[in-house]
Amino acid sequence: MKSTIRRRLLAAGAALPFARGALAGDLPLTPACGAQAPRTPSQTEGPYYTPDTPLRSSLVEPGSKAERLVLAGRVVSPQCRPVPKALLDFWHCDEHGEYDNAGYRYRGHQFADADGRFRLETIFPALYPGRARHIHVKVQAPGRRVLTTQLYFPGDARDGLWRSELVVAMERRDGARVAAFQFIVDA
Repeated sequence: MKSTIRRRLLAAGAALPFARGALAGDLPLTPACGAQAPRTPSQTEGPYYTPDTPLRSSLVEPGSKAERLVLAGRVVSPQCRPVPKALLDFWHCDEHGEYDNAGYRYRGHQFADADGRFRLETIFPALYPGRARHIHVKVQAPGRRVLTTQLYFPGDARDGLWRSELVVAMERRDGARVAAFQFIVDA
C-alpha cells in the first residue's frame, strides 16, 4: 500500500527522486497547492548565512561519519505549476552543532529542474543549545523575491521558531533519513 506522503507527492506530479518505498508514514507535507494555498512561510535567516555558496547537490563532507539525510521535493506556484530553475540555497550546522563561518562546509546551492524538483544529500544536523534541528534555505523563483525560511524535523518542537508548516515528511531507511518537502512560492 502506498503511503499518504507518497500519494500526495505523486498527486502533485512529483517524480520521487529516491528508491521506491523510501518514504512512508502519515506526516503532512506543506499545504496543498491551489488558488488559495498559503505560500511557504518565511523565517529568519539567522546569524550564519554566507553568500556565494558553491553549486552542488551534495553537502556531505569527506570523512563525515554523521547520519546521512536525503531531502527531496519540489518548488511550485500556488496554482501547482512547477517552478523550473528556482534557486535553492541550503546551509546548516555540522554533526557537532557548529556552523562553518570561514568556508562552505554544509553550505551550497542548486537549481530546481524543469519540473521544479530538487534533491539534496547532506547529514542530519546536530542539536545545539536553544534550537530545534533545522536546515536554512533561501528559495527564489527566477526574477522573483527570495523566500528565506527554515525546515524542521518531526517531533522536534523545542524552540519558539519551530513551525509545523515547515516540518519535512521523514522516515529512516537503510541507515539514513529520507525527507520530502514542497515549497510553495510566487512564480
